[in-house]
Amino acid sequence: MQRRFHPAQWARGLMLTAGAALLFGGAGAGSATAATPSAEEIMKESHLAQYYAGNSGRANVEMKIVKKGKERRREFVIIRKDMEEGGDQRFYVYFKAPGDVRRMSFLAWKNPHGEDARWIYVPAIDLVRQISARDKFSSFAGSDFTYEDVSGRHWLEDTHTLKGEETLNGTATYVVESVPAKGHKSSYTRRVTWVDKTTKLPLKSEYYGKGDKLERVFEVTGVAEIGGHPTVISQTMENVKKKSKSTVEFKDIEYDVDVDDSVFTEDRLRTPPRDLIGG
Repeated sequence: MQRRFHPAQWARGLMLTAGAALLFGGAGAGSATAATPSAEEIMKESHLAQYYAGNSGRANVEMKIVKKGKERRREFVIIRKDMEEGGDQRFYVYFKAPGDVRRMSFLAWKNPHGEDARWIYVPAIDLVRQISARDKFSSFAGSDFTYEDVSGRHWLEDTHTLKGEETLNGTATYVVESVPAKGHKSSYTRRVTWVDKTTKLPLKSEYYGKGDKLERVFEVTGVAEIGGHPTVISQTMENVKKKSKSTVEFKDIEYDVDVDDSVFTEDRLRTPPRDLIGG
C-alpha cells in the first residue's frame, strides 16, 4: 500500500441499498401531526438507506456504458461490510468481464471522519497500487460513476437545505440542495436530490459544476424489497457534458452475508474470495 496511482493509468479505470425508517411526530390539540424533518436528517437517512443495508451485502453487477454511439460492458461483484452503522465501511470489487478488465479488483476503506483509502490491482502487470485521495472524483471503470459514487459521500461533508416537496414519477419526495461544507472537496458546486419520503432512497440527483451548469444526472430506475430492505436494483448516471450514459443493474443481492475482515486486505486483491465472487 505504498505508491500512489492515478486510475487513468489502468485499463479505463453502487451501491447496495436499504431503507431505515425514521419516525417524525408532533403534539397538537387532541391530534398528532407529522413534523417536517430537517434537511440534514433527510440526507442522513437517505445515506443510510442507500449504503448501509444490513450489516453487510454482496451483489452481481452488470454495467453498460454508452458514449458516442459506442457501447461497453462491465461485469463485477461488489462486497460490502459495515464496521459501524453510519461509520467506517469496507468495499471489495472484483471484475469478471470483459477480458481487458477480468481479474482486476478494487478495495476501499471508507472513513467518514477522515480520508478514504483505495487500492486497485492490475493483473496485466501484477501490481497493486494505492489510488490518490483526490482521484475519488475520477471515473470508476471508465463509467459515468465516480469512485466516490461507489462508496458514497457522507452527509456531513455537505451543508443541506430543504428546497421543498415534489411528486416525482408518482412518488412523494423531499427536494434537498447540498453544497460542499467548509474543508470538504467535491466534484460539484451543488447537488439537488429527490428523496423518497417512504423508503428514504435518493431517486434522482442533479450535479452542477462551474457556472452552475448541469453536469451529471443520477436516476433510480428500479426498486424492489429484498430481505426486508427497499433496494435499488437498477440505476443510471448521465454525463450531460460528455453526452454519455452508464446503466447499472444489481442481481443476486444478499444482505447480512458472512464476510471475514481478511477479505478487505491488500493480499486479497490478488487472491479473491472465491466463495463470495462465484465462478
